[in-house]
Formats: sequence, structure tokens, C-alpha cells
Amino acid sequence: MSRLHDTSRRGFASDNYAGVHPEVLAAIADANDGHQIAYGEDDYTAKLAEVVRAEFGEQAEVFPVFNGTGANVLSLTALMPRWGAVIASGVAHIHTDEGGAPERVSGLKLFTVPTDNGKLTPELIDTEAWGWGDEHRAQPLAVSITNTTEVGTVYTPDEVRAIAEHAHANGMALHLDGARVWNAAASLGTSLSAFTAEAGVDVLSLGGTKNGLLGAEAIVVINPERAPGLTYLRKMNMQLASKMRFISAQLLTLFEDDLGLRSARHANAMAARLRAGLERMVDGGEVPAGSLGFSHDTQANAVFALLDNAVADRIREKFRFYDWDRARGEVRWMCAFDTSADDIDAFLRVVHHELTR
Repeated sequence: MSRLHDTSRRGFASDNYAGVHPEVLAAIADANDGHQIAYGEDDYTAKLAEVVRAEFGEQAEVFPVFNGTGANVLSLTALMPRWGAVIASGVAHIHTDEGGAPERVSGLKLFTVPTDNGKLTPELIDTEAWGWGDEHRAQPLAVSITNTTEVGTVYTPDEVRAIAEHAHANGMALHLDGARVWNAAASLGTSLSAFTAEAGVDVLSLGGTKNGLLGAEAIVVINPERAPGLTYLRKMNMQLASKMRFISAQLLTLFEDDLGLRSARHANAMAARLRAGLERMVDGGEVPAGSLGFSHDTQANAVFALLDNAVADRIREKFRFYDWDRARGEVRWMCAFDTSADDIDAFLRVVHHELTR
């Protein structure tokens, strides 16, 4: 088949827009020859299990799946009975962007909490952590946090630990949505384990697609006692891959030679370059006062900006990106493993032009 798209076209809408990392494509090709046992009894999935145990502890179990929604839904399903509820941020992906899948597929209830920066705290959790034993209220049995958060902020290991200790003290499990977990680790300068297993997380949705993989994610059960039954739930929820070696080979590649961290560091650095360039425009008086602002700190690979909708629409003619909250003129600009300095500089020139025309 001939190529159907313009490879020179770049965007800042999502790290999902990026292609597959060349090292990952090579890993898929390497895994392709010969026959391997299906449904996870292959050499690559066995090796992935070894790597996961080395990273997250000898008790850790890994379940490769197709996508992040599947990882989140299965994780939460395994953590609680049908009468359970999950406490999450009001901007949590499981609440805003998964089509109601956690509630529709699992039958659980989401209790959402407004936050200023996408991050929960023990005090915020307590606004919904009540009513145990009340038959009229879904029972709060789990907390779900996202790192990096949906607004690009990052939980520190101490912040995660405080949430885990608070959740466990109240009989709740802790799930971490790690769609951009590598970006969080790169931002913090730590291992994945430092703010997951070592901080008390029970189950992790381990992201890969946003960091250069071709449709590969995983559930890492750090505390198997809290999440039984995933062997059966994965099949029931249509997330069991027959040719699992190709998913596992991709995930393995992120751990080898620090590819996951290298890619995430680059994406984060490009976002920092973008933020710095935008701030120079504002601080140096290059653009009209009040024409450009920021709604959140840039701690990983996302920049959240505030500008007039008409200006945003003109910029979008050259570089695609999404509105975050059009009512307040808030947009999100994402960087990926393949975002280049030239991409950033070209984007900055367009932003400058549209703000000053």
C-alpha cells in the first residue's frame, strides 16, 4: 500500500498522534519469525513478567492488554465488588474520556472530586470517603489517581504515599492510571517503582501507546491480594490477545536501554522548550498584554494555555490541537517522543504571528 498521509504535517493535539518508535517497530519485527504459544504462554510475555517483578517487586503480576481504557476498567473491576465506588479527580480520564466504560462495563460507581491541579489529597478524598455500611450509598472501596495528571501535573512519591496510606487506613485500594507514567518518572527523575510500588499503589495501568508503542498497555498488579481474578476478567472483557508476544515485545522495549524514560524525557524537554518560548513572548512584551496566559504548570509533556478562541482557531489551521475548555479559552498543547526542536520553533512563530496580527 502506498503512503496515504503527509509526513511533514505536525501537530500538538496528542502524543497519540505520533507514530511508533523505530526501536519498537524493530522489536515487533524481531518477535515475528517462527511460532510461539498463543494467549501469553510465549517467551516475550514470560520475559516481561521477569522485568516487571524486577521493577515492581517479586509479588508483581503483569497482564498485557490492548488499550488504556481496557487497563483502567479491568483494574478497577478487579479491585472491588459490584457495589463498590471509586473516588477520582473530576478531570480523571476514567470520568471524562472513557465513554462511561468503568461504570457501564464494571457496574461500579465513580465519586468525583473537584481539584485545582488535577491532584487528589487525603483531605479531598475525605469529601467522598464516607457512608460505609449505608445500604443506600455505593461503598467507597478504591481511589484512582493519574500520573501524570490529565492537566500535566505530577504527583511526587510522598504525595502518592500519603494517599495510599490514607486509602488503606480506610479500607480502600489505590489504583494509578499511568497512561503517561513514563513522563511522570522522567519529570521526577525516579524509577517507576518509586511512586508506585514503593509508595503503596496496589494496581497500575502501565501506559505505552502515548510513549511510542503500537497499541500496547498493561495492568501491573503490585498487590495481588487486592486484585484477584484478572486471569478471568481479562478474557471476559475482551482484552486477552491471542498473539500476545507482539504486545509484550513492545512493552519490553520500553524497559530495555531506558527507552521509555529516554522518550519521555525528550517529550518533556520539548514541552519545556515550548513553555519557555511562550513565556518569553509574554515577559518580553512581544505579544499584546493579556493575549496569552497559562492555566497549569508545565511539569511533563503538556502545556495548558489561555488565549482567544479566534486566535486558537487560526493557529489550528497550521498545527492541530484540542480545546480543553473553550468557554474560558483554554487549550492543550502536547509533545511526543518525536517532537523536534524545529517543530517547537515553527509552532512558536505561528503563535507569535497570530497573536500580533
